[in-house]
Amino acid sequence: MPSPSERPPAPHRTAGLVLAAGASRRLGRPKQLLPYGHGVLLDAVLATARGCGFDQTVLVLGGAAGEVQRAVDTTGCEIVPNPDSGGGCSSSIAAGLAALHPATDAVVLLLGDQPGVRGDTVRALLELLFTGEPGSGRRVPGIAVCRYDDGVGHPLAFARRMLPELAALHGDKGVWKLLEQRADEVAALDIPGPVPPDVDTEEDYRRALAALEGAL
Repeated sequence: MPSPSERPPAPHRTAGLVLAAGASRRLGRPKQLLPYGHGVLLDAVLATARGCGFDQTVLVLGGAAGEVQRAVDTTGCEIVPNPDSGGGCSSSIAAGLAALHPATDAVVLLLGDQPGVRGDTVRALLELLFTGEPGSGRRVPGIAVCRYDDGVGHPLAFARRMLPELAALHGDKGVWKLLEQRADEVAALDIPGPVPPDVDTEEDYRRALAALEGAL
């Protein structure tokens, strides 16, 4: 069980939504199962999720779901199939949101192919979502994003009031369109360094391995 220092601010109920339903068309093999660290790519993402102190962790699977479940440690995850995974990332988000506990106060989106995200980043993101930017005088935001040196990236956190809009998105770019449309609801957490690489191609995979080696 996570220590008190690892838990997001109480008494909010939080959930992690891990999006790992991609078919890996550009890579040509299941990217969730690429060797990474002491396991595979998705193992690293789920280990981070387990360390975040979420009340619920939902793992959305699509392509290669059976193979993934046989190979990956999914302890502590509620597995949700997305039969419409070809419909883009938004379909996986909708499938995962449908499985959330009804009292969920906030959801953090984690990409199943982005293993470089850190648990302390997630916890700081949730604190920003629940308390607002220190000294800003602004109301508590509905969305919190990570602002890296080279732009905005995942993970992203959404308050309960934003979940209906999040569930209604379409396509791979739906989340980014929502951020643009609801810019007045967005607060940014500054994170030093570049956006942690996600993996769509062999070059992306080499970058992710290089980033891991540099962090050791």
